[in-house]
Amino acid sequence: MGTSTTTQDSTMSESPPPPTTFREGGYGWVCVACTFLMNAHTWGINAAYGVFLSYYLSSDIFPGTSSLEYAFVGGLSISCAMLIAPLATYLDKRISTRFVLNLGAVLETLSFIASSFAKKSWQLFLAQGACFGFGMGLCFCGSVGITSHWFEKKRSLVNGIGSAGSGIGGLIYSLAVGKMIPELGLPWSMRTLGIICFVVNIPCANLLRVPSQKRSATSVKAPTFPLSLFKRLDFALLLAWAFLSALAYVTLLFSLSSYCVAIGLTQQQGSLASALLSLGQAFGRPAVGLLSDHFGRIFISMIASFLAGLLSLVIWIFASSAGLTYFFAIIVGLFAGTLWASAAPPCRGDCGNSTSRDCAGGYLLRNEVGSSKPYLRVQLFAGFVYVGSAACLAWLLIEVRRKRRVARLETDKSDL
Repeated sequence: MGTSTTTQDSTMSESPPPPTTFREGGYGWVCVACTFLMNAHTWGINAAYGVFLSYYLSSDIFPGTSSLEYAFVGGLSISCAMLIAPLATYLDKRISTRFVLNLGAVLETLSFIASSFAKKSWQLFLAQGACFGFGMGLCFCGSVGITSHWFEKKRSLVNGIGSAGSGIGGLIYSLAVGKMIPELGLPWSMRTLGIICFVVNIPCANLLRVPSQKRSATSVKAPTFPLSLFKRLDFALLLAWAFLSALAYVTLLFSLSSYCVAIGLTQQQGSLASALLSLGQAFGRPAVGLLSDHFGRIFISMIASFLAGLLSLVIWIFASSAGLTYFFAIIVGLFAGTLWASAAPPCRGDCGNSTSRDCAGGYLLRNEVGSSKPYLRVQLFAGFVYVGSAACLAWLLIEVRRKRRVARLETDKSDL
């Protein structure tokens, strides 16, 4: 009798606990706010590099540094942010998400402090390029998936809100940097940004967390990535779209402010153009995410990529006044960041393969200095690369529909 009772108690203790009812939102809204703020103080501040680039090109603060080398700094930051993803994932599993986020916040702060003391271009590469990129990547990889654990019905909405933080941050810090540099000087502008990043990102890093009932699931070892995917045409087309979209986006983002200076506008007007581009993204990214749920991610991404390219070719090339440039910045911002809004999770690992592609704008500009349209090659490059990325998705749509027709035919034959 005693043995039977003991066995029964042991069996009962080993049975799985009853499923916990999923509660939509709750503390999740705190995580949404923290993700929004972290995006504003990582990708948003990174978007202000166009203002820094404009200042570097118009001054002689680092003598002997070429436009290509300055463009390399911005490209290096984004490349490092993507390249750090495998390490960020490993640290997240082996240690904790909180460790990854705090490490990223500290590295980002150190990057600005170190940049404020830079005297040579290679020091700028290491500080504002590599160190900032690693910090930004750790913060992004650690925070990007957390809000999805707290929501089911409103998942697209909350991810859109979190992603919009980069647009709002870009709007604020493009204007702020354009104002701080002439009034505070470059060193104290850098230090101010570093202090702000630390004050905002550290609390957010410690407030972000996954729901308790899902923590055990996140600790399960992730499945091995199937290398056979690279043999599939549809996967190759998706990667090609991600690669080309990132290439065109970075070229546009880092060229717009310096373009304004090149056509005779002031540096503050250039920073305003960058801010308006970020404002467009603040509205465009959530809208693209929601539209993707209703009309399909591939279709909406294709339309947005094509429109970004068309606007670059039709409006940007002929924008020779402040008003038209501002209009272009807002309208293209609605579509330019489609990659991050609608398809960043499945293809973010492809965006950090090379630093050289992010410097393409600087290389093309270097070959056009002195011409009547010094940014023509940059504008054509961004426009046609966006159109090319849209063509990849058009091909992908055709391939997906072809596979669906084949599947239906096989189903009909099996029914016979």
